[in-house]
Amino acid sequence: MKKRIILYLVFFGLLLITPEILRAEESGGQKSFDLESTIFGHLGDEYGWSIKLPHDRQLIIPLPIILYGKDGWHCFSSSRIQDGQEYKGFRIATEGRYAGKIIEMAGGEQYRPWDLSVTKNVLALWITAFVVMLCIFPLVRWYRRNPLTAPRRGVGLMELIIGMVYDEVIAPVLGKDARRFAPYLLTLFFFILFSNVLGLMVVFPGGANVMGNISVALVLAVCTFLVVNLSGTRKYWRETLWPDVPGWLKLPLPIMPVIEIFGVFTKPIALMIRLFANMLAGHLITLVLISLIFVFGAWGAAVTAGSTVIAVLFAVFMNLVDFLICFIQAYVFMMLSTIFISLARPETHEHVKKSVNIES
Repeated sequence: MKKRIILYLVFFGLLLITPEILRAEESGGQKSFDLESTIFGHLGDEYGWSIKLPHDRQLIIPLPIILYGKDGWHCFSSSRIQDGQEYKGFRIATEGRYAGKIIEMAGGEQYRPWDLSVTKNVLALWITAFVVMLCIFPLVRWYRRNPLTAPRRGVGLMELIIGMVYDEVIAPVLGKDARRFAPYLLTLFFFILFSNVLGLMVVFPGGANVMGNISVALVLAVCTFLVVNLSGTRKYWRETLWPDVPGWLKLPLPIMPVIEIFGVFTKPIALMIRLFANMLAGHLITLVLISLIFVFGAWGAAVTAGSTVIAVLFAVFMNLVDFLICFIQAYVFMMLSTIFISLARPETHEHVKKSVNIES
């Protein structure tokens, strides 16, 4: 049984990294292998979705480009500006400070227009939201129709995960406020989880490095920041702006108030960096390991064969670890958001401490 589980895990890891090998082969070909462009080309965003096909073919799904330039709004397909093409004065910059972004040429100078385009990461966010709704809504419909019957199969699995997260984290920490904040926290957990898992599946509709994009992690951290501070009680703000410490720590220099206010902003920053760095590192390590095959390719057949075996084995192992990290990061982000909300509502926090003391 254990051998069968190990074989399944190895097969799953190979399934995840095979498209990475194919992409690296296409980037290498007969030319010198460009390690930097291969790695950061995958980690970055793009104005289209590239899908690897058999026989070294590539399908690029065009996405809508929405720009506000010098002469107003423009909307067109991303296929018009692929491969260095220019359309209505717009093109994708290949170098400089705007490399990889759309620029506008006007009067012989480059300008960066207002860009509201649907990029690969934006489409991946929509797909993730759709997958979350596809998994949650059947459970809602089940309990509306069968309130006294336990769901089965996939719906039952979703109920199990929701019950575990709610009963083990949200309810014990938030107490009487658990039902109020549970919708946000559960949505946060499943959105991050599904986005991370889809990011490992490099075949469409997966493959977008969404949570490894600092802008997405920043938006999620800002959402938690707003929920925490808008739901904060008077006692929370009084302890933040005028904490209960000796007077010499508040006057004449407001040392502790400055530290407390600084802490209000460092909490969401810690959430953002933790999620961004962990998910970026997982993709980066796998790509570097696979790229070593082509880096050592110039050293001869023996070195190439040895490096291929070692790189693939380590890449499979790192993908399995990264698959586990997908769950851990979603859980940690949701758990820390729950704790921050409870700290902003001291009455709830005191209720939780009393219940813990009683149980102990």
